[in-house]
Amino acid sequence: MEGSPSRPTLLERLSTLLMREPEDREQLLALLHSAFERNLLDADALSIIEGALGVSDMQVRDIMVPRAQMEVIHIDQTPEAFIDQVIHTAHSRFPVVGEGKDDIIGILLAKDLLRYFAGKEFHLRDMLRPAVFVPESKRLNVLLREFRVSRNHMAIVVDEYGGVAGLVTIEDVLEQIVGDIEDEYDFDEAGDSILLDQSGRYRVKATTEIDDFNAAFDTHFEDDEFDTVGGLVIHHLGRLPKRGEAVVVDGLRIQVLRADSRRVHTLLVDRVQPEPE
Repeated sequence: MEGSPSRPTLLERLSTLLMREPEDREQLLALLHSAFERNLLDADALSIIEGALGVSDMQVRDIMVPRAQMEVIHIDQTPEAFIDQVIHTAHSRFPVVGEGKDDIIGILLAKDLLRYFAGKEFHLRDMLRPAVFVPESKRLNVLLREFRVSRNHMAIVVDEYGGVAGLVTIEDVLEQIVGDIEDEYDFDEAGDSILLDQSGRYRVKATTEIDDFNAAFDTHFEDDEFDTVGGLVIHHLGRLPKRGEAVVVDGLRIQVLRADSRRVHTLLVDRVQPEPE
């Protein structure tokens, strides 16, 4: 009795699937989705491939941090004047300007401040790295290649008239491919939206609905103008907040732990002690 034919391996099944050479991107995506449905690709791999394909269609202007939201340091500031800004924003790189945001002198790396904290001589101008300038229209795949070759992680975005339009980092580009880069403030998606921190404060997802937030903190925010606690923060600031910014409302201090140029991700909430009369 002849044995039953062996089942094709994963590689053989994938090779057979890819034998149908796609003629355009739409067919390629359809082929990839078919591979996902056949369990040849998992959801994460499919998402990353789609993100990698998508960056070639995107330009720097689509993801840059706008000029108004740029955190900059002035060249004539002393470390004592800007050290709180560095700590509160928690960025790793800061454009250093002269007369204004169109006068970019260089880039300060936060790690270079270790020299100052070590008590050694520190001159801001001497610590600056050269600034890299890119046009708003540059494709993200080209920018990523340049970031990798130059080992530079930040570029200043300029408009067609040479004015500064914003800035972009390698993390901004990578997040278009792999999704939001996780850090210590991220939640397990299956977990709760409000978690008690080791410090006794609460980490809260920005997407937490106002009703759930009210129930947890015994507050009485209305949801007429916003549905989530992230919307609450945006409403009180009147704009999209940056990492490190905080608002105090109804006895609560709500600080932004994670945010990008498009949305708020994670908040830190604690109660404000009333000032003594």
